[in-house]
Amino acid sequence: MSTPAVSVPAQLQTFLALDLGLKRTGVAVGNRLLGSATPQATIRAEGDARFAQVAQRIAEWQPDALVLGVPYHPDGASHDNTARALKFGRQLRGRFGLPVFEVDERYSTTEAHSSGARDADAASACIILEQFFRSLA
Repeated sequence: MSTPAVSVPAQLQTFLALDLGLKRTGVAVGNRLLGSATPQATIRAEGDARFAQVAQRIAEWQPDALVLGVPYHPDGASHDNTARALKFGRQLRGRFGLPVFEVDERYSTTEAHSSGARDADAASACIILEQFFRSLA
């Protein structure tokens, strides 16, 4: 699946990626220059507790922007989790004032599982972030 080119200002260099799940949120950090991502401990919380942990990660890593995986059906159609992720993206923008870039994350979890990842959520966040880096114009 090819990813459309994304125009991102050059001053945005460090990114924190999130793969939202109902119970867990995968996390990865990466640098545009290197174009690679490093998995971080998965957030195992919901609601306000999830946002508190995201805030801790933002304080720790000081990213210039966030990258959020947005799931779609294989044919590109939206589903309940698509709407949930888009809402989460709006909440991230509102709470943290950082740019949020949304990435189509179809198959990222499947790819993480097939690679034998011990933490599929964090591995999926890495896949999402590296896909984002490849899409930069």
